Amino acid sequence: MGEPAKEIAIFSGSFNPIHAGHLMLASYVCEFSHLDEVWLLVSPHNPLKEADDLLDDHQRLEMVASALEPYSKLKASDVEFYLPRPSYTIDTLDQLSAHHPDKQFTLMIGADNWNKLPQWKEFERLLQTYPLLIYPRPGEEVVIPEALQETVRLLDAPLLQISSSFIRKSIGEGRDMRAFVPERAYELILKNGWYR
Repeated sequence: MGEPAKEIAIFSGSFNPIHAGHLMLASYVCEFSHLDEVWLLVSPHNPLKEADDLLDDHQRLEMVASALEPYSKLKASDVEFYLPRPSYTIDTLDQLSAHHPDKQFTLMIGADNWNKLPQWKEFERLLQTYPLLIYPRPGEEVVIPEALQETVRLLDAPLLQISSSFIRKSIGEGRDMRAFVPERAYELILKNGWYR
């Protein structure tokens, strides 16, 4: 018998910047679910979002990678940098599965995205092919149809009300946000004058 496939949660975001809430959520999944690792996928540009105040892709990847260095079960991924744009989640998961046949991928999404899932490319195939883990978001109710309750789960994670936009705005105003941003990522922000 071979080793059982490693189970990986894919947590995709712009991470502009990565903050304490992202780390807490990713750590929570590793420590309180059956999943072995969480890969934080830095998205180049979400087709449903404006890209006006988005830091360069590689700068955000550098921040995420440095923030995750102390955590053995959390990894930074730039897989979407090499896929056609705009990148769609189903294509990303298919690509990861093809490149890592020894791993099983679960998609982690916020309750807000769960409620918008029918707008996603090939969302029905996504639901048939990959398990989903939904994390709570303020003001978003999550209803999982009975037919999907084997493969779609709501995480009983703490509700974290920290947003990257709040952090960007506060840094721009000259406030000290080190309690909100992982130390290594915060050092990069200060050193490079990002979000000023």
